[in-house]
Amino acid sequence: MKKLLFVIGVGVLIFAGCTQESQNKISRSIQNFTGTDGVLDIYMGDKLVKRFIKIDKLSTALGTDDGKPRPYRFGYGYDDKNFNLKKDPGEKKVYFEVSSYSTQYIFYENN
Repeated sequence: MKKLLFVIGVGVLIFAGCTQESQNKISRSIQNFTGTDGVLDIYMGDKLVKRFIKIDKLSTALGTDDGKPRPYRFGYGYDDKNFNLKKDPGEKKVYFEVSSYSTQYIFYENN
């Protein structure tokens, strides 16, 4: 029991000593392992114009040469053409990108 508490304590200290970005990467890897059912809603003004469902993650693009974050996010999901939050026949899995500057979007988990 003491060994288990020691290992947990060391793990907490290591995690607390990580930078915020490192903690985010650890969290994303755990999330990717457990899976998610993400939804991305894209708006034009106050109107929903596009929805992608069953997204496992949104990733921030990184530059090839400099490794710096780019101003867009990308992922894979099903194009929910009728906005019913269900994968219907004919709705295909697609690659998408959304701008961090000009796209109004909400990403959330569908529970």
